[in-house]
Amino acid sequence: MLLAPANFVNSNFLHVNRMSMGCARGALNAATRRFQPRNTASWEFSAFSQNGEDGIIEELLSRLKVQTRYFVEIGAADGLENNTAYLAFVKKYSGVMVEGDPLKSRHAKRVLWAMNHGVHYLHAFVEPAKIGIILDRCRTRTPDFFSLDIDGMDFHVAQALFAADFRPRVVCVEYNSAYGPKAALTVPYQNSFGYGDRRSGLYYGVSLGGWQLFFARLGYEFVTVESNGVNAFFVDPVHVDLDVAGLVRIDFAENCAHQYVHPGGWTEQWPLISGLPLVSID
Repeated sequence: MLLAPANFVNSNFLHVNRMSMGCARGALNAATRRFQPRNTASWEFSAFSQNGEDGIIEELLSRLKVQTRYFVEIGAADGLENNTAYLAFVKKYSGVMVEGDPLKSRHAKRVLWAMNHGVHYLHAFVEPAKIGIILDRCRTRTPDFFSLDIDGMDFHVAQALFAADFRPRVVCVEYNSAYGPKAALTVPYQNSFGYGDRRSGLYYGVSLGGWQLFFARLGYEFVTVESNGVNAFFVDPVHVDLDVAGLVRIDFAENCAHQYVHPGGWTEQWPLISGLPLVSID
């Protein structure tokens, strides 16, 4: 009896290969974009981010008056497909990558730690009552950059962090375009929330209007969203040299993944979730 040959996959090699591909992709995207200082859409490029976040983040950080060269990301996945891998492995920033999946977090720590000893990999399912676990691992509560993308209790986690004097200078947060451009809404708090629990896949997170209201009350300024309609960016004007009023920016964009499953935009997506429990941010 002949046995099929075994296939052995070296996950370390795959990570290193993905690192090389990400660096090459970022270099190509950055070199071929038509950069315009006042047009936020032209800032976008992707090296390790899912959309154009890497370019926007780099441009906003370049406008900091004083830098800590430190980041915090909640929802860091496997350490290579997120909003801080570019900072960690290309720009050599230090920081904390927090991930709720124990396998992804452990693998990131094992494979990537040697590439930047200043990055800490923390496995934690983040809840408002447990944000102290994250803050205790942070070198500073005023990092240059903060990213939050956990597909669920984002607003409630952000509330707890900022109430604890967490004050990043540049912020990137995921928003849910299915709520529309103006509504200030989020899902109510619950333990172990998962957006997959709802059949449409649209019931999760925070509206863009909700984030704008939340950050405005904290003294932050809205900068833009990226063109694929997933992330919104805010800056602390005390630390960022940026004339927000003079920007040509994207005020709202439909989530491209939502449109793939539910064509027609937010006006057709909203009725699928409007009857579910939601909390007004006021």
